[in-house]
Amino acid sequence: QVQLVESGGGLVQAGGSLRLSCAASGRTFSPYTMGWFRQAPGKEREFVAAIRWSDGSTSYGDSVKDRFTISGVNAKNMVYLQMNNLKPEDTAVYYCAAGRGVRRPGDYDYWGQGTQVTVSS
Repeated sequence: QVQLVESGGGLVQAGGSLRLSCAASGRTFSPYTMGWFRQAPGKEREFVAAIRWSDGSTSYGDSVKDRFTISGVNAKNMVYLQMNNLKPEDTAVYYCAAGRGVRRPGDYDYWGQGTQVTVSS
């Protein structure tokens, strides 16, 4: 059974930092792209960042570029999202996902349950 489990969310003041973790299990994820998405109340799910295990390449959403960093350890099926200089508009539920695409939620096959990130002003 495939499982993606996020952790590390919480409440932080604007300008602060958080590090999210995603533990994946249940299959080999080497052929996959691991991604982070977020969804705020009343909004669509938004692409945040992705890392492709095959070549280590990374992609970022425009709103988080230069503030967030995705990384991972393929052998441990662990993916991380380092979030710096957080802003109130970063407040959302953050989801880890595994799939074959990069930016579109529909290209991802597996999803975690999400972790809440709240940034106070």
